[in-house]
Amino acid sequence: MTKADQIFKENIREILEEGVWSEQARPKYKDGQTANSKYITGVFASYDLNKGEFPITTLRPIAIKSAIKEIFWIYQDQTSDLSVLTDKYNVNYWNDWEVGDSGTIGERYGAIVKKHQIVHKILKQLEENPWNRRNVISLWDYEAFETSEGLLPCAFQTMFDVRHVDGEIYLDATLTQRSNDMLVAHHINAMQYVALQMMIAKHFGWKVGKFFYFVNNLHIYDNQFEQAQELLRREATDCQPRLVLNVPDETNFFDIKPEDFELVDYEPVRPQLKFDLAI
Repeated sequence: MTKADQIFKENIREILEEGVWSEQARPKYKDGQTANSKYITGVFASYDLNKGEFPITTLRPIAIKSAIKEIFWIYQDQTSDLSVLTDKYNVNYWNDWEVGDSGTIGERYGAIVKKHQIVHKILKQLEENPWNRRNVISLWDYEAFETSEGLLPCAFQTMFDVRHVDGEIYLDATLTQRSNDMLVAHHINAMQYVALQMMIAKHFGWKVGKFFYFVNNLHIYDNQFEQAQELLRREATDCQPRLVLNVPDETNFFDIKPEDFELVDYEPVRPQLKFDLAI
């Protein structure tokens, strides 16, 4: 059992046994019913990527390829245009959050990255002074929220720090998430931001260090309790999955491609479980 599997089961048990019910829930299922959930707050996990600890469960297959493509859509393409995500990357699950007939998810995610030139600023700051303590990505833009409809960002803040250890520079990252669907999106969100961390580290020729993950509201929807019990019954496999970025050190951030990533030694438990998403 990996560290991620252990944390996953502990969180599931805590939500089912000690979690509280949501009130005035915003999300709906596709049939129009209110998507209530049980949740816990203030959940934190730490992974040392350099030691092979990656935040991905083996208890069910996780769609890492699609998750990583979403990161490219946000931080390389820097757009909220759904046609880029569907036509360029063949990823369609964001279509349920289209704002009207705009073809976008509103001024969110990639549009905010472009608006504030976030990637340019982060790379510039790290180049000029790697030890500065201001390397913050924030997608929480009140002005955009007031002028554009759309789902407010869940994974909304990332912070980066470097450490100089035994002649090597390690890049650490902290992901802060306001809300997270534990069974569906937890490891997807974590691993896609590990991919972003790896891209920035490769840009400078650094090693990846630690990944810290904080979720403010971690929940399981009321139509997923059976799947949650099944995950608790499953025995994790003996594999030790890790994500590899197959490009030379100091490859420019914008020259890296989704196919450069490889998830190795990943043998998840099957069959896959079905989840009806809350929109």
